[in-house]
This record gives sequence, C-alpha cells and structure tokens, in this order.
Amino acid sequence: MNARGEQTRSLWMNVEVYPRAPKFSGKKSCDTVIIGSGIAGLSVAYELASIGQKAIIIDRGPIAGGMTSRTTAHLAPICDDGLSTLINLRGEETARLFQESQEAALARIEENVAQLGIDCNFRRLDAFLFPAMGVEPKEARDQRQQEFDAARKVGAAAELVTGVPLKGFEKAPVLRYPNQATFHPLRYLRGLASAILDKGGRIFANSPVLSVEELSEGGVRVSTENGGVIEAASAVVATNSPINDRFQLHTKMSPYRTYAMAFTLPRGTLPDALFWDTGDPYHYVRMNPGPGSVDYLIAGGADHKSGEADDGDIRFEAIEAWIRALVPTLGKDVTRWSGQVLDTIDYCGFIGLNPGNKSVYVVTGDSGQGMTHGALAGLLLKYLITGTDNPWAAVYEPSRKTPSGVINYVRENVSVVTNLAGYLMPGELKSVGELRLGQGAILRNGLRKIAACRDLDGKLHQHSATCTHSGCEVAWNSTEQCWDCSCHGSHFAPDGSVLNGPAVSPLMAA
Repeated sequence: MNARGEQTRSLWMNVEVYPRAPKFSGKKSCDTVIIGSGIAGLSVAYELASIGQKAIIIDRGPIAGGMTSRTTAHLAPICDDGLSTLINLRGEETARLFQESQEAALARIEENVAQLGIDCNFRRLDAFLFPAMGVEPKEARDQRQQEFDAARKVGAAAELVTGVPLKGFEKAPVLRYPNQATFHPLRYLRGLASAILDKGGRIFANSPVLSVEELSEGGVRVSTENGGVIEAASAVVATNSPINDRFQLHTKMSPYRTYAMAFTLPRGTLPDALFWDTGDPYHYVRMNPGPGSVDYLIAGGADHKSGEADDGDIRFEAIEAWIRALVPTLGKDVTRWSGQVLDTIDYCGFIGLNPGNKSVYVVTGDSGQGMTHGALAGLLLKYLITGTDNPWAAVYEPSRKTPSGVINYVRENVSVVTNLAGYLMPGELKSVGELRLGQGAILRNGLRKIAACRDLDGKLHQHSATCTHSGCEVAWNSTEQCWDCSCHGSHFAPDGSVLNGPAVSPLMAA
C-alpha cells in the first residue's frame, strides 16, 4: 500500500528510504530485475550487488512504502505459528532447517548493520511466550512444555521460566527465547538502499510493473505502466502478494490483516523485550525508544482474513483494552496502523523459482515473519540465481506440496468460494446517496455489482466490484480507506488504482 490509500501511519513512516528515486522510463538491461522494494526486494538486491551483479529494483510506489513499512519489526526466528505445529506439518528435519535459516537471516541483518554502519537501533534481546488470558494453569504449562520440547528438537534456544512483568502474569508459566532482536525497519532499509546504489544498483519508484515475461531465447522482459522495458537474465518478484502468478501460489496462502498501536510509556517501566501470547489470533508487544524519558510500547494482533471484516475501530479498541489491562501505567495512544501478512498452508514462505519458470523467482508467504523471511530471501536467492546448492532451498521451494497441510489448504480457500458466491447476493446499499464521507459499499446494478465510495474529500467514486486479478469481489476497508480483496490480497484506492498486488490493473469503471 502507498500514500494514495493509507489512512493510518506506522511508527516508522516518518523515515523515507529513498525519496529521490526516479520513475522508470525507456529501455534498460541488467543481470537481475527485482520487482518490489520492501525488505525482501532490497535484501535480494543488496546480496546480488555484493557479488558483482547489476541489479535494478522497481516499485509501483515509494521505496519501501508497502507492507514492510507496516511491520512491528519483531526479529524472531521462531516459527510464528509455533515450532510444534511446524514439526507436525513438515517433520523435525525441515523444522530444524527452517530454524537454522531464520537465525541465519537475523545474523545477516546484524552483520549488515555493523558492516554498513546503519543507525537503525538494532539490538539483541529476549522474547517471551506467555499464556493467553483465560487459559487454565495446567493448559498453560502443557503449552509451554510442548513448545519447549519442540525448540529442543530443532535447536532453538529456549528456557522454561516463571512470569513476565505484565499484570496478572507475574507467576505464569512462560517460555523465554534468548538472543532475539528488533530494529527500526525503514532506517535499516535506507542503509541497504544507499549501499545498493554505491555498488552500482539502480532503484526506481512510482513505476508499476504490468507484466513479467519469460523469453523463449532465455531471460526475462519486464514491462512497466509508462511503456518502459527492462530485459534481464532473471527476475525476482517480491511484491508481498506476487503479481506474476494467478493460481499456483495464491491457492496455497491467504491474506490476513493485522493491527498495531503505539503508546507512550515512562522509560524503564517494561524491559526492552518481545512478548507474544498463545491466543489465536495472538497478541504481540515490543518496545521502541521514544523522545526524552519516554518509550513507545507497540501492541498488536486482532488479525482477520483480508476483506472479511470492516471493524478496524473495534479491533483497535480491543487491542487497547488488552494491553491497558496488562500495563496499567500505559500512556496515550500515539499512532495506529494495519498491514497485511500472507499465511501459507505450512507456515513457511515461498522463496525460489516460480512454478513453471526457469528465470523468474518469487518471494512471498511471509506468514507473520516478513522481516526474517525478507532477509533470508537475499541469502537464498543469491545461491539459487548463481546456481549454488543450498540445504534451505527445499524448505521454501514454491512448487512444494505438503500433504499434511491439506486441511489448511481447504480452510483457506473457503474464502474464495464464499467470495465468488457473493455475486448472487444483494448489494449492501440501495443508492450512492446513502454514502457518508469515508464510507464505501457494494451496490447492485442489474447483474453487475458496483464498488462505490465517497472519499474523505467528499468525492464519489464508482467502479466494478470485481478484482482484476481473478474475479473475486472487493470489500471496503474504512480504516485504510481502500478496497480489499479477500481472495488473494489485492488492494485498490478509492479511485480504483492498484495499491497492492497481485492485481496489476485498476478496477474497471462502473
């Protein structure tokens, strides 16, 4: 998502990664073209530029202005859905390789910070898994033991401890993961972007890509909205939800919207650490230095499938009530935001050759760990693009099939069926005259459905309600003032323009 559609702002968005990035035009060539300038795209570009490749990075909006700017920047290499769950789905050896690769990604971020002298407040710290509210003591102890045993199986450092400094959980059974980390994500990426430019890389902003074509004679051709063309030996699609694939990957993952808030807190009230509970969806907490004697506490959670709810205010209220119960001295609400994560059916991202391609690579399916998955993509794709074997490749192979994930596959694709069935239902409003400022709704016009909204300036917009990626119906998101697609994660601005892929074409005029 970019500035045309955002209504909320994260704590990081006061930093611009490369504000002078030009628009792409004309025809250029390079070794690898990278589409998307979040942490995945810039990490891949940096790793390739470091071994002498000529890289071009191109983005539909500002550099690092997409979902990376909406992270909470937990640098935790522990599987976001639990190591025990990962072992059950993919076995101990794959879970061990997952853990190893994620720790390597974190170490690479730390190494880059030191070598490039990036001022991004990177620090190692402890992380704590504590019981969700209402969980019985025996169940909490069993959950802790289960995750502790799983950590030992895959080689993750973990320790059974008692209590966290949160009200009501001072004596709770807790699992401590040492040597985790956090940072300021956009300051880090500003440092990477500068290094990429120093190594001869080229970065272009506000230049939407329309197509990625693999050529019969070898290599790829990337076409942009303004008639530009980039020819390269290989391409990497790192656009959160991939714009080059229509079904093979999208049917194996689902978009979820997650919410976060930042509050002031007197410095020293809580230790600098990461916290998350065992709820489903779970809550998470981290600290960030603020001005003077103030810290910022970031709390988040309240996830739901993208496009399946329009109750952001209620979800923010729930997060605030939850964290204020745990931290009674919490100060004022500073800012709030939401973002989108893509959960795969087996909780590991897709990093590697796009199914059916020889020169087009993809990075997607962050499963709540976008920061470490992004850094990992740089390491792994450097090996794959240069033809070097790597034991991590099978963990993230985009064409993999996971039989034990079939239940997740069916559950996540119910949204697509439900969405398409919605075309048979009546519209939400009878006429556009009912629309208030900042409100959007679906209206029926004969056999067609119209996505109508009145923006915050009072201007009325009417477009087809059909997402241009695969024909699903969009839904209004009043929190972010955009249209969301529940099927595969596309977002559209009130004027119908694309904010987030996989769609590349705007909503059609009504």
